[in-house]
Amino acid sequence: MANFYTDNKDIKFHLSHPLMKRIVELKERSFSDKNKYDYANINFEDTIDNYDKIIEIVGEISGEIISKNAEIVDKEGAKLINDRVFYADGTQENYNALVKAGLTGMTIPRKYNGLNFPIVPYIMVGEIISRADAGFANIWGLQDCGETLHDFASEELKDEFLPRFSKGETGAMSLTEPDAGSDLQAVGLQAHFDEKKNTWFLNGVKRFITNGDADISLVLARSEKDTKDGRGLSLFVYEKKDNATIIRRLENKLGIKGSPTCEIVFKDAPAKLVGNTRMGLIKYVMSLMNAARLGVGGQSIGISEAAYREAKKYANERSQFNKKIIEFPQVYEMLKLMKVKIQSQRSLLYETARFTDMYKILTDISKERKLTPAERKEMKFYKRLSDAYTPVLKLMASEMSNQITYDAMQVHGGTGYMKDFSVERLYRDARITSIYEGTSQLQVVAAIRNVTSNFYLSQIKNYEKEVNKEEFFDLKDKMIKMTNEFQDVVEKVKSKNNIEFLDFHSRRLVEMAGNIIVSYLFVIDSMRDENYKKNAEIFIKKVYAENKEKANYIYNFEINDLENFKI
Repeated sequence: MANFYTDNKDIKFHLSHPLMKRIVELKERSFSDKNKYDYANINFEDTIDNYDKIIEIVGEISGEIISKNAEIVDKEGAKLINDRVFYADGTQENYNALVKAGLTGMTIPRKYNGLNFPIVPYIMVGEIISRADAGFANIWGLQDCGETLHDFASEELKDEFLPRFSKGETGAMSLTEPDAGSDLQAVGLQAHFDEKKNTWFLNGVKRFITNGDADISLVLARSEKDTKDGRGLSLFVYEKKDNATIIRRLENKLGIKGSPTCEIVFKDAPAKLVGNTRMGLIKYVMSLMNAARLGVGGQSIGISEAAYREAKKYANERSQFNKKIIEFPQVYEMLKLMKVKIQSQRSLLYETARFTDMYKILTDISKERKLTPAERKEMKFYKRLSDAYTPVLKLMASEMSNQITYDAMQVHGGTGYMKDFSVERLYRDARITSIYEGTSQLQVVAAIRNVTSNFYLSQIKNYEKEVNKEEFFDLKDKMIKMTNEFQDVVEKVKSKNNIEFLDFHSRRLVEMAGNIIVSYLFVIDSMRDENYKKNAEIFIKKVYAENKEKANYIYNFEINDLENFKI
């Protein structure tokens, strides 16, 4: 039987990271639930074993059900009937299988009937499901809405809604509008409070809403009159059963066809306020978007893994000029680089997930008791790390996914362009990853301050100290050279004291930083398992050349050259 977890030892490797012990002990509050719930973990070893078994179940469902439905779901897509969305039959079968296995509400605490998973194993599940069908992963992954309610809603709202996510009710983030895409400050959907009915009501239109006809939707709306920026926006929870929305259209997309993308009209839709007014975008949606971007990182790697495996399989089967095409250097180089890139970005994915776990768990604990000064410092540090690494992950993993699916189709040649091979679907599915939840350009905007403030540089220096095994010193020397060059080129850009010049080169600078960070992570992983060392060497040689090219371009570029690019 196909199992997308047991056939990929790289995922389980990241479950054994040393920081997982502290993450688990904090998440489980020193295993205090063991006396309250018969399914609670009793110690660290039991917890990791539990994660392992549950992820294995996901791997089996992904390999045996979700992946086998992917092609027909891609052809059928969701349907719009009488203003309501109906999933493709395969999508519904997928979801039913996961609900029956108790795999919704994964990160929700046990008091709400959830599994109390930290972010790391949850992202692993997302990666595995994305490998099977990236479109379906969007539907399953919107249980993130439950996480947002857990973080910011009142106890009353949590008691009302969180058990429903655990039972399998679906979620949606209703954020964007026809005139408010990346610029969420421009959201215009109106929320007004009816004093007599003691209820908020929503009116307006949302567009490009993934799974927009969900059971439970988080809606960003303008609650403050005469405001035009993010300070006038609040977050609300709307229930489908109130039947106060119309799904006006389903978008006809290039890829992820099984994931319905909706245009929704809200007509006096009753809703409940999440947290405080005015904090909808500034605090709550920013947290939700960071979680979504981490999820897209996992989704991108899942798609890449699927494309790599399809290309490798085809290259081993296809013969030309009396030999298998995998024997040709131009083909085996492409395949090896696919594998290397996936492993490298997986290191970044789970490093970011660990940082996110640490700050989120400590934040939760701070609501239960006063943190010690050391814990509070730790919480702030890990939040800064999570905020800094998430846009780099989203940028690099999504762009990699586009490149890997491109190369996978190239390995297939003309046959890959036909719908007879799943690589054609994977190629289409990958394209959205560098667009939604913030384009690659917006990820650069989010990341560049960590370049100019030298925050990335300080982390790189921390990693440098960790590489202490002699057999890795040759790679360390290369990474130090990359770091020095990066430092020089950043100073050159900053010395110009010109915002436009910085913006123009910001992507190159962020990518240089990302390449160095990932290089160190790859080497640190190799120190735990030397089977990764050869691939780490390949990756570092490649990005060493890439960074040098970027640096040379910046060194030879002057402010006056900007005029040549203006159209």
